[in-house]
Amino acid sequence: MSFWYAVVDLLPFEWAEPGSMFFMKNALLAVLVISPLFGLLSTMVVESRMSFFSDALGHSAFTGIAIGTLCGLASPMWCAVVFAVVFALLYTLVQRKTKMASDTVIGVFSSTAVALGIFISTLGGRSFTKFNTLLIGDILSVTPDKIGLLALILALVLVLWATSWNRMMLSATHPALADSRGIQIFWQQALFTSAVAVVVTVSMTWVGLLVINSLLVLPGAAARNVARNVRQYHLWALVLAVGSGIAGLMTSYYLGSSTGASITLYLAVCFGATFVLKRD
Repeated sequence: MSFWYAVVDLLPFEWAEPGSMFFMKNALLAVLVISPLFGLLSTMVVESRMSFFSDALGHSAFTGIAIGTLCGLASPMWCAVVFAVVFALLYTLVQRKTKMASDTVIGVFSSTAVALGIFISTLGGRSFTKFNTLLIGDILSVTPDKIGLLALILALVLVLWATSWNRMMLSATHPALADSRGIQIFWQQALFTSAVAVVVTVSMTWVGLLVINSLLVLPGAAARNVARNVRQYHLWALVLAVGSGIAGLMTSYYLGSSTGASITLYLAVCFGATFVLKRD
């Protein structure tokens, strides 16, 4: 982290002065790692028509944290990760076996997860207020070790995208064609949903449950307005996600607003601008 701090010290901001406000410097690095994750995953989320899947995963992650807290775990986040991955795999299995529309299956799982999470967190008359921070998030609380974890996840997602994006996209948009080409549709979809589950669960604490779904939809939706091919699609999604992430962090610092909400509003503006520029 010393190298990163030395680089940030060169920026012309008061919080970037040497030896001060390390929480803001950590938050900036976290944004630079989280934003590309959301940018990449959003392209697949939009094309797969799974816009509310991340919202359902957030509910399942909340349930996992509630279970971890009930069990007295020092770090309930890992329980949340496991629960969210199981949730994602079950969703993929049910959708494949029942042939139901994705929004129907997502609605079933989402409502069940949030009800179970609230039930567990309030069991025995306990207060729900200790979980309120998960709703809004606090990226200024991110620590260097968690940034390292996010960087590792980003590297794995990049490898996944480089090796499997075409197969995952074909499995999501044209299952019959993918099956005729020998692609294991279930495992491709399971791989994608598990990746989203891990990203949503790990970043939920800093981004906030209320807006995390928007961060997985808006970059891809805005990029789709102006992209002319797959390469442009990914590039625009990454640029818009990273740019909005940095702008949102700066806005939250100077105005005292929620970082996750600020990033979402910038992405919404990007969507509006790209919609105006869209060519039929």
